[in-house]
Amino acid sequence: MSEKYRVEHDSMGELKVPADALWGAQTQRAVQNFPVSGQPMPRGFIRALGLIKGAAAQVNAELGLLPKAASRAIQAAAQAVADGAHDAHFPIDVYQTGSGTSSNMNANEVIATLASRAGRKVESAHKAVRAARDSHVIHPNDHVNLGQSSNDVVPTAIRVSAQLAVVEQLLPALKHLRKTIDKRARSLDKVVKTGRTHLMDAMPLTFGQEFGAWSAQLASAQERIEDSLKRLRRLPLGGTAIGTGINADPCFGGKVAKALSALTKTRFESAENKFEGLAAQDDAVELSGQLNALAVALIKIANDLRWMNAGPLAGLGEIELPALQPGSSIMPGKVNPVIPEATVMAAAQVIGHHTAITVAGQTGNFQLNVTLPLIAANLLDSINLLANVSRLLADSAIAGLKVRQDKVKEALDRNPILVTALNPVIGYEKAAAIAKRAYKENRPVLEVAKQDSGLSEAELRRLLDPAALTRGGIHAGGSGGGG
Repeated sequence: MSEKYRVEHDSMGELKVPADALWGAQTQRAVQNFPVSGQPMPRGFIRALGLIKGAAAQVNAELGLLPKAASRAIQAAAQAVADGAHDAHFPIDVYQTGSGTSSNMNANEVIATLASRAGRKVESAHKAVRAARDSHVIHPNDHVNLGQSSNDVVPTAIRVSAQLAVVEQLLPALKHLRKTIDKRARSLDKVVKTGRTHLMDAMPLTFGQEFGAWSAQLASAQERIEDSLKRLRRLPLGGTAIGTGINADPCFGGKVAKALSALTKTRFESAENKFEGLAAQDDAVELSGQLNALAVALIKIANDLRWMNAGPLAGLGEIELPALQPGSSIMPGKVNPVIPEATVMAAAQVIGHHTAITVAGQTGNFQLNVTLPLIAANLLDSINLLANVSRLLADSAIAGLKVRQDKVKEALDRNPILVTALNPVIGYEKAAAIAKRAYKENRPVLEVAKQDSGLSEAELRRLLDPAALTRGGIHAGGSGGGG
């Protein structure tokens, strides 16, 4: 911003504003009052404010409450804000007034300036700002904020921005990750490996089955997130100050919801009870909870990959993840599972965000929640983090991993837990004794079972066939084994 200043005023008096700033007095007061984190409100939230202001101007003109020329100017300016053309003029810190009034007025002032400037067609940008302010062609409160309050605009912006981020970013990323996992599962469906419970050897399964469990986890996460959108899309706009709708046309909220749906090609609807939408942010807390569950799933998948990749000599060494960068500043040749590690960190941040959102969601006193900017910022950051690491995990880890089949087969052949399949034939106690001896003597279980079970080698090979064991069932009966 310029070092030169102009003098602005509001209901509290005069103050200096940077000469080339599109904002006015109320935004400037917030800039001065909240030097907390240096973190402005996220792009998705600013986009939502622009969309809401544009839709509101359109509806107010349709209702005969706003001159059509003013409506067109506001809509054009609001769209420019939504498109990100003026993000530098939204400097207010996340940690501001809990209603988000400062950010709402920031949007009102910037859009009013842009609309006034366009209407007057003044040549000089500096003169345009001054002319717009002096003439009040478009007023931030009277025109841009017509039929609205910060108390219904900001909760609406939370819902609009979060829904758009989920629909446009997160769900496509999740589908891409699942598609990548499913493709690898099909390609490895016949490769049998040792299963593990308690990090200890267990019955065998295929890589396809193991990867399939990850895909199912993500499918459940996706279903939960999609279900939460049914409630998130209910917009409280039209409730104005406390939910009664004072100074707003009774049709305003419903018409804006329809206009936003058309603008974004995403379904929104007007909340039946506007009081709830202002006083409580349970819908945002619910979505955050589902993001939290997805974060847990991604950590599980990432850690499975880390364990399977561990080694390559002293660990499990079942797979090799793509080598992306040197892993040590002192140990030459070391390569680390950096993408799963980044996934774990991002997911941990999401879990932390959910804790903060949960606390924030409790802070609704009577007719208004007063932690709205924090909820907006954390929710959008969680969605962004999860979308980004989902694509990274798919493209930079799972798509290119290689199975070390020799290592997998070696461990599988010596897995004493295979004797579980002999339980129906020789009993648990005798099978346990065979398993312990095989482990103690470091011998394949088939070799020990030939000596101690009393069964023929052919029968043992049928009963202990790892591939057959991955299909479950009771293997003692019938010549074909279990089904």
